Amino acid sequence: MAAKKRYPTKYPGVFYREVDRVGAPGAERMYYVAFKRDGKLIEAKVGGQYRNDMTPARAAGVRADLIAGKQLTRKEQREQARQAALEEQTRPTMTKLWEAFRAAKQGNRSLRDDISRWKNHLEPVFAGKTPDEILTLDVDRLRLRLTKNGMAPATVKQVLVLMKRIINHSIKRGLCPAIDPSRLHFEMPKINNETTEDLSPEQLARLLKAIDSAADWRAAGLLRLAMFTGMRRGELLGLKWDDIDLRQGFIRIVNPKGGKDASIPLNRQAQLTLMGLPRAGSEYVFPGRGGGKSSDLKNPVAAIKKAAGLPPDFRPCHGLRHFFASTLASSGKVDLHTLQRLLTHKSPQMTQRYAHLRDEALKTASSVMDDVFRKQG
Repeated sequence: MAAKKRYPTKYPGVFYREVDRVGAPGAERMYYVAFKRDGKLIEAKVGGQYRNDMTPARAAGVRADLIAGKQLTRKEQREQARQAALEEQTRPTMTKLWEAFRAAKQGNRSLRDDISRWKNHLEPVFAGKTPDEILTLDVDRLRLRLTKNGMAPATVKQVLVLMKRIINHSIKRGLCPAIDPSRLHFEMPKINNETTEDLSPEQLARLLKAIDSAADWRAAGLLRLAMFTGMRRGELLGLKWDDIDLRQGFIRIVNPKGGKDASIPLNRQAQLTLMGLPRAGSEYVFPGRGGGKSSDLKNPVAAIKKAAGLPPDFRPCHGLRHFFASTLASSGKVDLHTLQRLLTHKSPQMTQRYAHLRDEALKTASSVMDDVFRKQG
């Protein structure tokens, strides 16, 4: 199709063509400007006589702005918008990095908790930001807000650790550039890791009675095994019958808290507990729906805790793990290295919290000599 005729105006570099009027009969003038940029001739449409209320004088003003770089041509505006859309698609926002992290961590025991931490605490604040747009101040504000809202320091730390894990995972896989540590630093809340949960003889008696009368055999068996082995909740929920060797008296713990597979011995009470459990047609010792892996026994375990009248802050599985460790340490018969292996701790520092209990037991044993000589006197 031949180009429409160009009509000059009295303004240099401004001309128009006649085109059909939109929404009304007749024609209108469509104004164009011509100018040079970097030695290249550019012609650009600037607007219609009626649809944009364009005049030769206004077109000349637009031309002056285009020459001065104060305005972009429509073609340049479209290209700029296209580039912006492309950059937005490839922009490494925390939402995109989280989705990649979540996909890579499918099957991890902690993923369910990580999803909750992301949805409730990280997504509302950082969803559309990229790591290089986040400052230490932003992380500090989140930490202080969560603390002010009554969240426990250990839980606040888990939220911040998740954010750090998402970023580090993305950096390692080239999904985002490395962050500048002078701009983004994670200060974790201080946690008293020396706290141990224990049971008094009276509380233990009430708990055993509540376990014996519990309606849910899985929750009752899970708490008994936690008490007699010190295994973690996740390890108990994932325990399979194939992991148990009753004849040799060992349990194989698969991937204990991210560490190497380990085997721990079964004492007589743990063996009796396992022998008293039904197989229930599942490969799992404490199966969930349809015989698959149980994700949680929170409600039936809470019912046992309530029936035993245990303190509100006592965490049944975690507390019984501490009870197991404290009982062994207090006996004076178990050294810390052995206790570390029984608890499948990666480092002795985690087991060190029980050192004072063992020391007290040894002091008590040593004081027997005082009693002997006191009688001689």
